[in-house]
Formats: sequence, C-alpha cells, structure tokens
Amino acid sequence: MKKSVVALVGRPNVGKSTIFNKMVGKKISIIEDTPGVTRDRVYGSVNYKDYSFHLIDTGGIELGNNDFNNEIKVQASLAIDESDIVVFVVDGKEGLTSEDYLVRDMLKKVSNKVIVAINKCDSKKIKENEYDFYELGFDNIVKVSGEQGTGIYDLLDLITSKFPKYEEDIDDTKVKFSIIGRPNVGKSSLVNALLNEQRVIVSPIAGTTRDAIDTEFNYNNEKYVVIDTAGMRKKGKVYENIEKYSLLRSLKAIDRSNVCVLVIDAKEGIIEQDKHIAGYAINSGKAIVIAVNKWDLIENKDTAIKKWKEDIKSNFSFMPYAKVVFLSAKTKSRIHTLMPEVLNAYENSKKMIKTSLLNDVIRQAYELNLPPSYKGKRLKIYFASETKTMPPTFNIEVNSKGLVHFSYERYIENKIRESFDLLGTPIVINFKNKGE
Repeated sequence: MKKSVVALVGRPNVGKSTIFNKMVGKKISIIEDTPGVTRDRVYGSVNYKDYSFHLIDTGGIELGNNDFNNEIKVQASLAIDESDIVVFVVDGKEGLTSEDYLVRDMLKKVSNKVIVAINKCDSKKIKENEYDFYELGFDNIVKVSGEQGTGIYDLLDLITSKFPKYEEDIDDTKVKFSIIGRPNVGKSSLVNALLNEQRVIVSPIAGTTRDAIDTEFNYNNEKYVVIDTAGMRKKGKVYENIEKYSLLRSLKAIDRSNVCVLVIDAKEGIIEQDKHIAGYAINSGKAIVIAVNKWDLIENKDTAIKKWKEDIKSNFSFMPYAKVVFLSAKTKSRIHTLMPEVLNAYENSKKMIKTSLLNDVIRQAYELNLPPSYKGKRLKIYFASETKTMPPTFNIEVNSKGLVHFSYERYIENKIRESFDLLGTPIVINFKNKGE
C-alpha cells in the first residue's frame, strides 16, 4: 500500500529539523542502529495512531550554491510535486518575513494541502505576532514548539485528518518487484532488458500512481509487475539530480514492492547512497536482490568477481542474506540470472515455519550456547512462534527480554537461517516476556 508523504517547508532557521526530529522520534531503527548504514535525517517514517507516513525535511536538500531564492524554490517545488501534505513552518518568535511570503506565493496553488505550523510558540513574543500569520491566507494553522514538543500531537492529528484515500491495487495476486538505486546505474536499461528478454507484449497497468511506472509482463507463463523508478523523471525540474530526491522516489516504489532489486554500477563501485537505499528497503521489511550492472565493462571478470563479493560483504554487512547477480543490461549478458533470485527471495519472504520445528532449532541453539549470566540472572527461552510473513516475524518468549544481548539475538537469527532457507529476506525477531 502506498504511504502518504508529508513535507516540511520553510525558510532557514524556523525549526524544521527540530519538528522533524520530534515527529520521527526514535523509530528509524535499521538506519541508525545497523553497522555500515549511515542515517539520513532528511527522511523518516512517522507512526501515529493507526497511520504511518513518510516525512521529508526539505531543509536538508542542498543545491551547493548560495542563491536563497533558487534554493527555496527547489524545496517548495519538491514538496508540491512529491507530497500529499505540506507543512509550512514559520517562526512565531520572529514573525513573518519577506522570505515567508515567497514560500507562501509558491504554495498558494496547492493551498488545500497546506498546514501552517507556527513554531517556537514557547516564546512570549508569539502573542504579538500570532494574528499576522493569518495574513498568509491558509485555512489550517496550528501552534507548536518543536523544542518543547507542545502542539506536536495537534499537528499530527491535523496532518492525518487530511490524508487522501488510496485504493488498494485491484489485483494484489501478482508479485511486484521494484528496480531501485541511485541515478545513472542503469535501472531503466535493466527494465527494458528484462522485458525484451521475455519477448512479451508490454502493457501499462491502468490506475497506477503517479510515483512510478508499473509494467506487467510474463515469465514462465506467470504474470509479474516490475516497478521502474527510473521512469519517474520529470524533465526540466531543477531538483532532478539531487541524490536525496532520487532516494525519495525509490522510497515510494519500495512501499509497493514485494521484492527490491538494488542496482549498483560495476564501474563506479559501492558508495554511501547505495547503502542508504538498501537500508530503507530492509527497514520496510522487503526481500532484496543486489544486481551489479554494467558487468560488460569489467575486465578480468574472474578476479573482479572475487573482489566484488568481498566489497559487498563488507559494505552490506547488515544484509548478508542478499543474493548477488552480475549482469549487463546493455548486452543482456546474464540477465537470465535475475528473475530466479527475485522469485526465490519472494518465496522465502512469505515462508511459514512449523512451530515445532522452530522450537527444536531454538532449543538446540540455546543448549549449544547458553547466554552469559548478568548480575546472577541468565536468559531463559520458553517458546517461539512465527507470527507473520513478509518479512518472516518471530516472537520468542523469555524470562526477561532485558537479558537479551544484541550478539545473542544475532546468534539466534543465524541459527534460524542455517536451519531454514531464508535467503533474500530480512527476518524480525521480537523477544517478549512470558505472558506479555
């Protein structure tokens, strides 16, 4: 299902990042907790009541020049084009400035999806400036303090009350996989090569969102859908080549996928942005396959493949279960290796493990390697069960979840993976106190 996107917009120093941090809280687990993945604070997921949405701090979109007008236009354009709700942040302490009016003029054409957040309302000066903000001409205004946290729930209530209704896909039986990655790694070429390889008539699916191009095709007499994030370009937009912008587009495609194919450029190698995008896919619980593209440009392939496998193991240590394929979209060399791995990752992501078998494996793992005692107490494991799939999620009842060290959790995960084929998919392990 497509998540709504909310963007924070406003001139510098009005407190957008403070509000962002307050709303996101500590929910971005994989990005901040996993070794090898650098957290990107421009994007976050917000979970509030029964809602979950993406939050963008457009103040983090930097153009590399000092032209304020151009900078703010890009940020406002990004918010207008890519978000469902725009939160226009203004400074309640300082009052309105000419820069605020510049932002206002740009947002007028989408006034129905704009919420004005008057920040720094812990200041006494807000009373002097409060009514000035109604001059902006927007109907929805809320007072907040990003620093103190006051009014944040009122803002969240207002945001979620304005979410548009999205219809679920009419046919959710087809496997959907997205081609994700940073710009110019060959995503679009890979989609074309895949479709040509199958020699089928390509038909666009009616009713898909504006965020990606979905194409249905046949493979081994079954229908599949490939989501092409490279097809989402809007020509003439100033922000087209901003890396963080391209990440947002991948984020939207990831939401609607069963499997993500992360494309990496064989000539350029692995960069931080590749890890960012992979981190978001894993954080969303998606099965994943790594495709090293442009393999036709690599000389001494036998030597290169060994080095590549070492580099991938080092850079993507947070997902050692991901299968890797080496191919060339341009020459179609080794294209046939991709679909089997995509389907294998998908099947593993929806695998249900019999409870008795799962408990046998965990009991043996526990007896083989007893957890260390802490202050005279030792972790005891009572019962385990798989509670859901996509990704496989396991609940393990213990005497005290506070005794679970991250290294022991990793040990249990490794034992589960050794016993059951879960290649290509993340798994989630929840330790719960008995009776919880």
